[in-house]
Amino acid sequence: MTQEAEIKPIVQMTETAARELKAYLGKQGKPSAGLRVFVTAGGCSGLSYGMVPDERITEDDYVVEAYGAKVIVDKSSAPFIAGSIIDYRSEKLMGGGFVVTNPNAVSTCGCGESFRTV
Repeated sequence: MTQEAEIKPIVQMTETAARELKAYLGKQGKPSAGLRVFVTAGGCSGLSYGMVPDERITEDDYVVEAYGAKVIVDKSSAPFIAGSIIDYRSEKLMGGGFVVTNPNAVSTCGCGESFRTV
């Protein structure tokens, strides 16, 4: 008898982040869109997070639905942010925004928008 391993989503989104995302997308007239989270080279620590509303999902994307909101991650970004939690914090220095808690980051810059992995 084998036991199935629990499959965890590539990323998770908090209820607060989902609520803020749905409100934002509604104001933009894109209620069916999701938040595309990706990683690019750059920033003080080597890699940077990017986030944009996106209505397009490809067969190479991972899609996570949480609390009625969607997070979209492309295959090339997935290894860098697997296991991350997307949250929304209103107390950021420059106003509110989405933040990523990434277990793969070994260091981050002061603003939290760039990181370095092993």
